[in-house]
Amino acid sequence: MVELKGLPGFRDFYPEELAARSYIMGVWHEVALRFGFEEYDGPPLETLELYTRKSGDEIVQQLYEFEDKGGRRVALRPEMTPSLARMVGARARALQKPVRWFSTPQLFRYERKQRGRLREHFQLNLDIIGESSVLADAELLAAGIEILKATGLNATQVRARVSDRRVLAAIFRHLGVKEDTLEDVYQVIDRLEREPRGRLEARLEELGLGPEIVSEIVATTELRGLDELRAQFGAVASVAERIAELSVYLEHLEDLAVAEYVDIDLSVVRGLAYYTGIVFELWDARRQLRAICGGGRYDDLLRIIANVDMPALGFGMGDVVLTELLREHRLLPEFRRSIDCFVAWMGADAGRQALRAAQVLRSAGLSTVFEFRERRLGSQLKSANQVGARFSVIIGPEEVEAKQARIRDMSSGDERLVAFDQLARVMRDEANGA
Repeated sequence: MVELKGLPGFRDFYPEELAARSYIMGVWHEVALRFGFEEYDGPPLETLELYTRKSGDEIVQQLYEFEDKGGRRVALRPEMTPSLARMVGARARALQKPVRWFSTPQLFRYERKQRGRLREHFQLNLDIIGESSVLADAELLAAGIEILKATGLNATQVRARVSDRRVLAAIFRHLGVKEDTLEDVYQVIDRLEREPRGRLEARLEELGLGPEIVSEIVATTELRGLDELRAQFGAVASVAERIAELSVYLEHLEDLAVAEYVDIDLSVVRGLAYYTGIVFELWDARRQLRAICGGGRYDDLLRIIANVDMPALGFGMGDVVLTELLREHRLLPEFRRSIDCFVAWMGADAGRQALRAAQVLRSAGLSTVFEFRERRLGSQLKSANQVGARFSVIIGPEEVEAKQARIRDMSSGDERLVAFDQLARVMRDEANGA
């Protein structure tokens, strides 16, 4: 018989792996709620048009898409933002603004499996809709950084690379790039770190840009920090106006106590065409992994998808790269099996009493397991250690006759006798350290 295996790019989550995922998702929820975001969710299956309307027909080859039994073209969701835009658009007038929502969906993309990118992953989506202030941009990035701080990562281990498409647009227009060519230029810049420089310069020239403009575009992407940006383009009024807005953004990040994590890096444009303003990516400081997180302002997307004109911004943070990074820095909590109580028993009458005891303990909120088959006490206590039990509740013929259970602290070996009718109270106190 042929061995059945999981599909390539998909993961099995054994208890150890699921514990790591649960830890990360717990941090996501805790920080999102601390920042005042509300949780939402949407369907894992959407109409194909929802994604082609946002990203064009070329995205179809990256999707798990098919025709359902009703003849509809549908796709497993590759991202959450289109669903968010659809949902907000449907109730745009009724929702209190700004909308501050988060979700942690499982997403699917039919892509080549590689390090840090699978065909499925879980992702935190954090979005603010209905607010145009640059303070919202700062708040969004601060939330992303706070998540990494909450896992124990510091500014020497992770960096936020920040850019602004409005700054770049002003610079490129000043250099002579036509308006209808800007998006094509962004797409080339987005591949600067993934393809040879010469090939990308040739692509810029294919857009009708002369060698001098191409050289200036490349030099612009190498600017780092506001000082370099001001020195190069501060005298250009249209650029200076945008630099001033970016400066206010950095002041907000300073006040939000995350500025030490942030680098201005004009090579970051985010490849998705719908971004309209400040964009950012969170990376491991050594840049050995893929981006941990990416996002920015997308003020036109709700109009494209839901015919609603509302400013918006958001980010996505995947679990795959973050798990790798936390494992690399030994910041994932150690996985330990943990059970409050293990009920051991010897003899038929004790077996029945063991079931009653387990039920009483579970009703008291204590995680409890019991031995399915009668075995020697030593073997049962070995099993108790294997499942990580903190206490063993031992019931044998003598305990049944005395209407008592023997409680053993599995770490110290100390034992005491407890009446059956006091078992729940005593064990709850023991488990809570009272």
